[in-house]
Amino acid sequence: MSHIVLFDGDCNICDTSVQFIIKRDPKQKFAFASLQSDTGKSLLKKHQVDRRTDSIVLIEENGKTFEKSSAALRIARRLKGGWKLTAIFLIVPSFIRNFFYDLIAKNRYKWFGKKSSCRMPTPDERERFLD
Repeated sequence: MSHIVLFDGDCNICDTSVQFIIKRDPKQKFAFASLQSDTGKSLLKKHQVDRRTDSIVLIEENGKTFEKSSAALRIARRLKGGWKLTAIFLIVPSFIRNFFYDLIAKNRYKWFGKKSSCRMPTPDERERFLD
């Protein structure tokens, strides 16, 4: 696994996104940690990402970090299937992409709910979680 995805462990849409990535990542390029975990907090600090962030964060194997729509699109282009095509949206300026990302993020608990418990990963999936 060469890329790390940090996600909001309380958010239903984030959990669904992690499951979506796992299903479309047969080469297991991605590992995962929640933003709220000790591992997540440590990685945010190490890579100098604002620890108050509640958006998705991608840490690439070269140490570069991406947040919000940039992270989501860079993840999608590494997935199996037509999801690679979404990378075309990287040409759209990030302030435009992040306007829509922030709109969804601001309302995610209201629209998608908050997790009271997490689905237990299978043993194979468990290896992909850093915390």
